[in-house]
Amino acid sequence: MDSRLVLSEADRATLKFKAGRGLIRVLVAQAVMGLAAALISWVIAGLDAGASALIGAGAYFVPNALFAMRLLLGLLASKPASPVAFFMGEIIKLGSAVVLLALAVHFWQSWLVWPALLFGLVCVLKGYVLLMLFHKLP
Repeated sequence: MDSRLVLSEADRATLKFKAGRGLIRVLVAQAVMGLAAALISWVIAGLDAGASALIGAGAYFVPNALFAMRLLLGLLASKPASPVAFFMGEIIKLGSAVVLLALAVHFWQSWLVWPALLFGLVCVLKGYVLLMLFHKLP
């Protein structure tokens, strides 16, 4: 029994649009959460804490944004998605985040505020919570 799902071109276009919009919404939510973490840390604990939170947020946001842009380019070019390429991209993204955190510790250890760095990282990781609050999950 052949139970393939057949999509029209209009259905495909709608799915592409929703997928792209969802990726962009997640990136915007993560950016807002990262900037909020940096601002809160700066107000509560000073400039070093704010910068540390920004570094923690950026360590995950930058690789994630690059990966999302790669996915968006694939959507726009109508290239078929490969599960292997997706998981390799995830591995590279996570590895890059770890490397960026390690570099931050290596170069800025003298003034880095660990709780603020972790606060920024967690806020970006949980950026989708902002989308849940406003009922904007893709």
